[in-house]
Amino acid sequence: MNGNNLLEDFKKTWPEKFVPEEDIFSHIHAGDKIFIGTGCGEPQYLVQALVNFVGINPKAFYGIELIHVWTVGAAPYLDEKFRDNFRIDSFFISEGTRNAINRGAADYTPISLSAVPGLFRREIIPIDVALIQTSPPDKHGYMSLGISVDIVKAATQKASLIVAQINTHMPRTQGDGFLNIKDVDFIVPHDEPLLEYTAEDPGDIIKAIGKYVARIIEDESTLQVGYGIIPNAAISYLGEKKHLGVHTELLGDGIIDLMQKGVVDNSKKSIDIGKTVASYCMGKRETYDFLDENPTVSFKTIDYVNNPLNIAKNKLMTAINSAMEIDLTGQATAESLSGTFYFGIGGQADFMRGAALAPGGKSILALPSTAVNDTISRIVPSLREGTGVTLTRGDVHYVVTEYGIAYLHGKNIRERAMDLIAIAHPKFRPWLIDEAKKLLLIYKDQAFIPGINGVYPVALETFRTTKSGLKILLRPVKIGDEPLMKDFFYALSNESMYRRFMSVRMDMPHDRLQEFGIVDYASSMMILAIVEGDSKETIAAIGQYEINDKVHTAEVALVVKDEYQKMGVGYDLLTYL
Repeated sequence: MNGNNLLEDFKKTWPEKFVPEEDIFSHIHAGDKIFIGTGCGEPQYLVQALVNFVGINPKAFYGIELIHVWTVGAAPYLDEKFRDNFRIDSFFISEGTRNAINRGAADYTPISLSAVPGLFRREIIPIDVALIQTSPPDKHGYMSLGISVDIVKAATQKASLIVAQINTHMPRTQGDGFLNIKDVDFIVPHDEPLLEYTAEDPGDIIKAIGKYVARIIEDESTLQVGYGIIPNAAISYLGEKKHLGVHTELLGDGIIDLMQKGVVDNSKKSIDIGKTVASYCMGKRETYDFLDENPTVSFKTIDYVNNPLNIAKNKLMTAINSAMEIDLTGQATAESLSGTFYFGIGGQADFMRGAALAPGGKSILALPSTAVNDTISRIVPSLREGTGVTLTRGDVHYVVTEYGIAYLHGKNIRERAMDLIAIAHPKFRPWLIDEAKKLLLIYKDQAFIPGINGVYPVALETFRTTKSGLKILLRPVKIGDEPLMKDFFYALSNESMYRRFMSVRMDMPHDRLQEFGIVDYASSMMILAIVEGDSKETIAAIGQYEINDKVHTAEVALVVKDEYQKMGVGYDLLTYL
């Protein structure tokens, strides 16, 4: 029996549920809290019908509070003429509501989305009316919340009145998003295309960031992909990975593409094995079609998906998110700058912390090095006054810009400041060095080569496999490599140290290390042979040269760590030099 016939049968069984919209809205009272379904699952027709009803009957009710997460489509209730009728309270800030919130015409509740269902259940935020959108019912009367289960399910469980727009365009998704028609107070059948979200095309900067992020992700990892162009650009470079899994709040087109290619099969997950787990979806129509009746995708409530303890159960859990600004100590914001609200807390902190707790987990923060046409650095000495701290200094493992990767986890303030300066835009590095010195974050005598000669030549990075089978990364030295160099030199035997420096001096203080580590990448160069371990780099060998322009010769030196000698490391390094 098709959906239309089923709906007609249910209409005969419960005619009181199928009444004109004006009759439905007559059940709303002044001061009610009305929940609106999330994102691309928003019941557009119902929302517009409610606004139209108030437009015709402006005194029908006042002081209505509209509770929601994310507005993707139009927000007609924000019209000034409805200011006495409606006021928004949003758990996240979208482009459509940002202006109203920042001028005081709407409200924003900062909270981790995983905690919102608890607010509903405990009636800290009571829900009087829920306006939702569902698929048509099956023969048993069960309708699916489709692409938006998130906090919608919790709202339906506590709402005094549930109004469902039944839309045949809504996919029937698997998981926790089912409710029975008998539990819904009013039904409004109305078909309309679902809202779609298409990320803008990434430019060269975003693509460079994506390639760096892809280098961090291991086979068999379970991924969370945050909102925005950068996290989604990163996963477009994962085509060569194997047996990836997904446990994410937001499901987008990029993950579906990896599922269709077989890169994501969820076979190595620790929980929900074989299933892509998400809470809501924002994507193209083709993505929604893929989700329809698809048993490999499970939509669960946001208090399950975003719970850090559940996230941490997945081995190699990798959270990929973005931020607007990060300071040299590792604090980052993804929600506000200088008192202006842009986004919200969302689920970012939950996933970054959950990933950090997971066996082999990684938290990755990716962002362009600048904003506003390269006039503002996103890496700053300290966050601006009035800026909200979304991620603390202990939440972030990796920071990625188009200039490289900085690993912060377990590093002291000086080390992380230098690593972050190394991936900042070159035009802002001298300023960051000066400010870091003023704040006593780094050595007061920290050397630095400004201008084009100080720009790290990423194109010189290359991977080699030595004759012994050891995989090494050959790369130029970075300004943040001093701790690695210190460990390297102090690990050398006395004999290796003497052969390199022809001296019995065995100490390597900061000022001496600077003599080696600060190069101009032209007349002076240092190449490190790096062995990459578990989120850690180890220097296996150092090769360097310095050109004497007067006599057109170069002095070359090379030293290999004792444990890596006779493994072909020195040969590969020398031939590369």
